[in-house]
Amino acid sequence: MRRTALLAAAATLLGSLAAAPAAHADGPYGQGLDHCAATTTGAGTGELVCHFDVAPGTYDVSVVLGGDEAGSTAVAGETRRSLLAETATEAGQRVRRSFTVDVRDPEGEPTGAAGSPGLDLVLGGAAPRVTALRVTPAPVAPRLFLVGDSTVCDQPGAPYTGWGQQLPAHLRRGIAVANHADSGESTVTFLANPALFDTVEAAIRPGDPVLIQLAHNDKQTDAATYRANLTSLVERVRARGGEPVLVTPIVRRWFNADGTLDNGIALLVNGLGVDHPAEIRALAGSLGTPLIDLTALTKARVEQLGPEASKGLYLTTEKRDNTHTSVRGATEYAALVAEELRARDIVPDRLLR
Repeated sequence: MRRTALLAAAATLLGSLAAAPAAHADGPYGQGLDHCAATTTGAGTGELVCHFDVAPGTYDVSVVLGGDEAGSTAVAGETRRSLLAETATEAGQRVRRSFTVDVRDPEGEPTGAAGSPGLDLVLGGAAPRVTALRVTPAPVAPRLFLVGDSTVCDQPGAPYTGWGQQLPAHLRRGIAVANHADSGESTVTFLANPALFDTVEAAIRPGDPVLIQLAHNDKQTDAATYRANLTSLVERVRARGGEPVLVTPIVRRWFNADGTLDNGIALLVNGLGVDHPAEIRALAGSLGTPLIDLTALTKARVEQLGPEASKGLYLTTEKRDNTHTSVRGATEYAALVAEELRARDIVPDRLLR
């Protein structure tokens, strides 16, 4: 009975494979669906879990979504990265989508668990329908590097989600997000640990954008040191031919009685009185570096929602945590970043969804 149920689930998940058989393995990478297995839950819903034994690098992934029945499919991969937003298909419809994935070791946080080798993809959503999947090497694809803390990183466990974890869903094939953000890091520790900025620096190629959001953990970093550290990061990116972008930190959800966030806790003023967003804005101007003012953007969104509705952006209810974002919050904040990437021409429009 169990085998029969799994086979039935697989047939549904794979859309109309009876009419369009799955492609077979092509060298070490494969055409895809023969690298996948269907899983089901007690509620009868399911997903396809796929694994490819590939070396670290960048890979293009192409999927054909849809099937004989209507569907709604999303693609995630590696350490809970959102790679393709949920896409609806009508009965009989087929749509092709593609994206580029950064495969590295460790696959998530640089100082975290190694994860599994190779490339792992999960094709889920409300009603997954997939008729084709292909993975091919893309060794010269540019990467969008992220340097940051726990509000940015690929968080290993739900409900925690960094905005960098949701950013790949906004990019098309041709550029991959390389999220090297790491929990608990400051400008001091990111420069000091060889597993962090040294690793990013060695991987940068000419033209690669490098987004830098470090502030939450610079709680006792004085202003001069903070500016010197950010300047060092910017200069070292430029020395490799990369394009540094300074990003002010997301706000903490810490309201005043009047429903505003105009206080040092919310707006990242540290224990020494260093106003991190102000320092970043000034430094971006003096260094001629593009600026994404995520503090201003997230402040506006949180204040717009107000004290009660804004809880859903953070882990206020689940963890009494007003610093780290939920999936919803990370998704909204990643969209803000993507809009800035487009508006400031940091990433070409043709590579953004």
